[in-house]
Amino acid sequence: MIDAELVSKWAEDYAPEPEHIRAARSVALDHGVISVSPATGSYLASVVAMTRAQAIVEIGTGLGVSGMWLLHGTADASITTIDTDVDHQQTARDLMLEAGIASSRVRTISGDAFDVLPRMNDGSYDLVVVDADPAHVVELTKHALRLVRQGGVVVVPHASHGGSVANPAKRDAVTSALRTVLGDYAVDDSVTASVMPVGDGVLTLVKN
Repeated sequence: MIDAELVSKWAEDYAPEPEHIRAARSVALDHGVISVSPATGSYLASVVAMTRAQAIVEIGTGLGVSGMWLLHGTADASITTIDTDVDHQQTARDLMLEAGIASSRVRTISGDAFDVLPRMNDGSYDLVVVDADPAHVVELTKHALRLVRQGGVVVVPHASHGGSVANPAKRDAVTSALRTVLGDYAVDDSVTASVMPVGDGVLTLVKN
């Protein structure tokens, strides 16, 4: 029998986190901001490298941990990152500059994703990462699929909602909605869907 907890810990320890990302993670912890786990971050970098993504959108800037991992996957990509917290975005930009990431590679948009995303062009992006309030992930994932080109990828970290989705006893509104959308995408011919037990669970959708 597989020891899932042991495998999860092994995966988190497997990929060394670059020093500048560890520094950003430390700042995020000081601010009470939840970041993607190191294993999730290394997965994001791998997705960028495998798909050769150039145009990336991130919904939920945080303090730049996931953005740094995304840009770590390639020297050429640029990222548009959306968040409602202007102060967090400025801190993320400062941390990225300190890490040597050119400002030309990072575009920040301060605002509600539901206001920003409808103004962005359909099929114009290679990768969209939805790292937002779990209560809105279902709707934002639909927007994300509209934005990516055919063959583009949507990644949803925290897809297990702290493990609640995998626990049949959990039936709150957010967990139930996530459980439903995961099931729907699993049988949706317009995407190729997979779920990985990395970090807080990662949903990956490739647009067919």
